Amino acid sequence: MAVERLLPDTEAEDLIALVRDIAANELAPKAGEYEEKERFPREEFRLLGRSGLLGLPYPEQWGGSGVSYEVYLQVLEEIAAAWMTVGVGLSVHTMSCYALAEYGTDEQRDQFLADMLGGDLLGAYALSETHAGSDAAALSTRAVLDGTDYVVTGTKAWITHGGEADFYTTMVRTSPDGGRGISCLLVPADTPGLSASAPERKMGMTASTTAQMNFDQARVPASRRLGDEGIGLKMALSALNSGRLGIAACAVGLAQAALDEAIRYAKERSQFGRAIIEFQGLEFLLADMAAAVESARATYLEAARRRDRGLPFKRQASIAKLVSTEAAMKVTTDAVQVLGGAGYTKDFPVERFMREAKVPQIFEGTNQIQRMVIARELRNA
Repeated sequence: MAVERLLPDTEAEDLIALVRDIAANELAPKAGEYEEKERFPREEFRLLGRSGLLGLPYPEQWGGSGVSYEVYLQVLEEIAAAWMTVGVGLSVHTMSCYALAEYGTDEQRDQFLADMLGGDLLGAYALSETHAGSDAAALSTRAVLDGTDYVVTGTKAWITHGGEADFYTTMVRTSPDGGRGISCLLVPADTPGLSASAPERKMGMTASTTAQMNFDQARVPASRRLGDEGIGLKMALSALNSGRLGIAACAVGLAQAALDEAIRYAKERSQFGRAIIEFQGLEFLLADMAAAVESARATYLEAARRRDRGLPFKRQASIAKLVSTEAAMKVTTDAVQVLGGAGYTKDFPVERFMREAKVPQIFEGTNQIQRMVIARELRNA
């Protein structure tokens, strides 16, 4: 079911129309097969790049499209509804460009950003470590300045696009001063000493490669440090505020896809002489699913509008991420219930949707962390 969107202008309408065409014809038909075979959709990301979709919210000056976050997130939702792996991948790529776009020098932007936004390169965001997930300030990957290079040693964990990306926006420890000792490096994938471990074996989003990235005396030019030494954690947390909105939009897209499949099945499936959608038990279940999807969509859009207006949106981003991912988990689970035994088989996509809905409750800060952020913001208001 195509979502009716209140878009600000004709250009935005044309953009959404383009995205829907790509999603319907190039992404959705491949999703099930690629997920089953755990095949990374690199060519599909190149297609997004050629279509101008890998740099949407960034300035045209450096190769972006200058699209508002409100519109960009609706693009993400459309893509995620067709194929969650690609929607999340686009969100991760966008977040991977954030540190350079917001904290880099004009010289660095001129040198690196156009290629990152232009469509040929795919990014990854390397913050987490096995012992430093929710507690990002505890990361231990070291970067020691040696002449004009940083020598980097350590391991990053749970890296989306690990081993597939062309660059890694990487948070490293440049001093022992806790969270104030973290800096950010823009690391090319072909850096000697940088390698990927075997991909993680996941319950969902199996076409999206997630792997540890190992730095073994990897030399990264100091010219690739973004911002001053010691502000990396600030940069990372700032990026996560926007990244959480991306995950919220993807979760809503996934929930919408599950709702659409449940409605389609309920209209076609007959029991006791009539379509099961006519039974009140199913009607109420579908109504609650629709309410959850539309409420979550309204939440992420309001947070995006605050961001676009330059207003504080940290609390609203956490609320959007919390509400949207919880909704996706419930709606996908209920979609399996609507389909009954059929929903538990791989003949229908809802079982995949349910498996895919779990990880958005975990990454970009677990939903328990979102509650902590929201409560802290309320205390400090």
